[in-house]
Amino acid sequence: MSKRDAAGGRPDKSTHAKSGKPRPGTGGYGRRRLEGKGPTPPAHLRPGHPAQRRAAAAARDAAPRPGEDGAAGRPPGARPAARAAAGIRGSGDAPEMVAGRNPVVEALRAGIPAITLYVEHRAAADEKIREAIQLAAGTGLPLREAGHAELGRLTGGAIHQGVALSVRPYEYASPGELPALAEKAGQLPLIVALDSVTDPRNLGAVARSVAAFGGHGVLVPARRSASVTAGAWKASAGALGRVPVARAPNLVQALSAYQAAGIFVAGLDAAGEVTVADLPVADAPLVLVVGSEGRGLSRLVAERCDLTARIPIEGGTESLNAGVAAGIALYEVARRRVAAPR
Repeated sequence: MSKRDAAGGRPDKSTHAKSGKPRPGTGGYGRRRLEGKGPTPPAHLRPGHPAQRRAAAAARDAAPRPGEDGAAGRPPGARPAARAAAGIRGSGDAPEMVAGRNPVVEALRAGIPAITLYVEHRAAADEKIREAIQLAAGTGLPLREAGHAELGRLTGGAIHQGVALSVRPYEYASPGELPALAEKAGQLPLIVALDSVTDPRNLGAVARSVAAFGGHGVLVPARRSASVTAGAWKASAGALGRVPVARAPNLVQALSAYQAAGIFVAGLDAAGEVTVADLPVADAPLVLVVGSEGRGLSRLVAERCDLTARIPIEGGTESLNAGVAAGIALYEVARRRVAAPR
């Protein structure tokens, strides 16, 4: 039992007094715990919420089924009526978030299509973040101040260093649009298709070569393939703003549709029948298919090609990455087309 004072039986305050040195303050850092996690996202964006599951199911129902493109006389890559009615184009991916001082500045310098620049309170004192703000202001990009916790939520827990950039989802073309661009320009189609290339930087490098050598677009499969991300935009040095990228639910079927339209399909392979410098169909409508480094073309894609071509390599190098291989092949095709008699 505690001691009681003589006046009224109340507990003796001296027995409950704090002892030892005063506790130090947090210096203001404890306020971050009071910021919370930011505004609650809409129900259709909350993982596990019934509304989110319904939205995901509706998106799956609207997506094209394997084998739909090119069937029943429809041009390759044409979107089903349900997708067109819903205004869905391409992958329907959510905006990508670029986090960190250097990545954000590099993305803004490269002219990546962005939606909003998010900056943490008082982070503008940093030199890099000030540069990001100036670059955003120069292009009219909206600037929004966000708390530390909100930035963490937006970037999925990445190390954001007080700044993040929301990148606009890419609008993919349909496979049938690429030959149409060549026809509209009065040129022979020249398209690069990527087979199992998963590095977005390779996709960006290929788009840069396509733009440099007069190509009309890049074709990628919808699954197990690189997509147009911030990394692809940076590697393309802005070329993705001029070169369309098309997505095909089934790459083999899209190549078959091109062949039915009179376009030759040539695959790059280390054991190719001819060298790229001697490609006999260089001055004809052409799709160049580039496989992944090391693995090359998949079996079904290789079987679909009209012929295969190799790049002579010396010095013991076993293979080239997709970006380099596509650049060499496109150069040779462009050279042959210039030299071909009109």
